[in-house]
Amino acid sequence: MQILPLAAEPLTCPTDRDMLPSERREFVRSHRTCVFGTPRRSDGPAMSIVYYVPTDTDELLVSTMRDRGKAKVVARNPKVSLCVLDERWPFSYLQVYCDATVDDAPDLVVDVMMAIGGRMSGEPLGDDARPFVQAMAEEEGRVVLRCRPYSTFAQPPRHLHSNDQDEQITHWVSAAMPWAADDPA
Repeated sequence: MQILPLAAEPLTCPTDRDMLPSERREFVRSHRTCVFGTPRRSDGPAMSIVYYVPTDTDELLVSTMRDRGKAKVVARNPKVSLCVLDERWPFSYLQVYCDATVDDAPDLVVDVMMAIGGRMSGEPLGDDARPFVQAMAEEEGRVVLRCRPYSTFAQPPRHLHSNDQDEQITHWVSAAMPWAADDPA
């Protein structure tokens, strides 16, 4: 498994049709933030905005503290959802349903934290930062949530631009589809 670098340019969603399965996967691989959702015993889901790191094996990696709710819930119930956010207008998002596990391998924890630091700053952290990141990981009791996507649901980016009422605004119905689905022929 290899962590993918931050994409130079995030995928722009089509505004005239639903995303193809391959476009959904590329949207996830080329973005960096999501709303991480886990079920709660009562009330609605717990949600928090996090940075994530995609891998070449299609896992989505999230760094958190072992004692935080995200890690505790994943240990109890592996079903999570990631609402991947586009940071550009018109805002769009892609819901990704995953099976998650908690991984406390020290090298992976530091690798993910380094990659997330690069996503936060917009450029990779230098090797000289690794000892500081490793110390922070140990001090904070960091773990990695390994999220394995199995399904997606797309939200079309349909918005008014500059209050342009003369353009016809259209909407369509999206559908959940398997993560590994092929594009239609």
